[in-house]
Amino acid sequence: MPRIAYFGPQGTFTEQAALAFALEDAELVPVDTVPLALAATRRGDTDFCCVPVENSVEGAVPATMDALVTGDPLVAVAETVLPVHFSILVRPGTNEIKTVASHPHALAQVREWLGEHLPHATPIATASTASAAKSVANGEFDAAVSAPVAVSHYPLSEFATEVADVADARTRFLLLRKPGFLPAPTGADRTSVCVTTPDRMGVLAELLTELRLRGINLTGLESRPTKGKLGEYRFYIDLEGHVAEPQVGDALAALHRHSREIRFLGSYPKADHEPAPMHNAEFTAATTWVEAVRKGETG
Repeated sequence: MPRIAYFGPQGTFTEQAALAFALEDAELVPVDTVPLALAATRRGDTDFCCVPVENSVEGAVPATMDALVTGDPLVAVAETVLPVHFSILVRPGTNEIKTVASHPHALAQVREWLGEHLPHATPIATASTASAAKSVANGEFDAAVSAPVAVSHYPLSEFATEVADVADARTRFLLLRKPGFLPAPTGADRTSVCVTTPDRMGVLAELLTELRLRGINLTGLESRPTKGKLGEYRFYIDLEGHVAEPQVGDALAALHRHSREIRFLGSYPKADHEPAPMHNAEFTAATTWVEAVRKGETG
């Protein structure tokens, strides 16, 4: 039975995402933080971990970005995207709401709703949406902005449902494991890498040019400081295609040449299953020709 660590406790959107991966008979193991979820898989305590990586409203999840590159390598083997609609949960019989607790990302996504419906309530940041629900159940706060699944785990009532300032807000989650097998190419894949660059003028333009020259579509780009030398950054790059495809493999080799360090974060099927237009036939033919030249078989 595979075990999946996820950013918990029970009742988070990450739990819903872990369920969406639908690994047969998987045991879900809640942990308190994103780094702890990754650490559980690095240690071998779980086979996989499920973590949020980006939100369409708030952008990338810094805790995930940083934790992906500060320990032993893990690779993504799947992704899923969930619509983000919250429930406002209270203890049964609550008549007045003075405090509303949740994860900072969740509070940011319902700021307008809270301003209109609970203008006098004080927002309180917590470690997760589910920990907010747990705190409300324990009487620490009056209301929690939580994932809908939380109501099935805690003795709370729904004050409001389908709450979101942006109706089509979505969060993308990754399923990660230790390096080993990679999912086979499907024709609708995404590849993720993290590139640490030297402090050199135009280095980001160099990276992007390598992708453009090979006709590879960039689907995500985020920067994070290395937390060492000022001006030194890591660039998290998502691109269409699979590392097994010649076009993508050639691009990753080029990125390697421009980087001080590069970490492969996975090649996996895209959640939307939209085919990626690739031109691998030309790259395969070119590689075959070069190999023939090296062997003296052609000129």
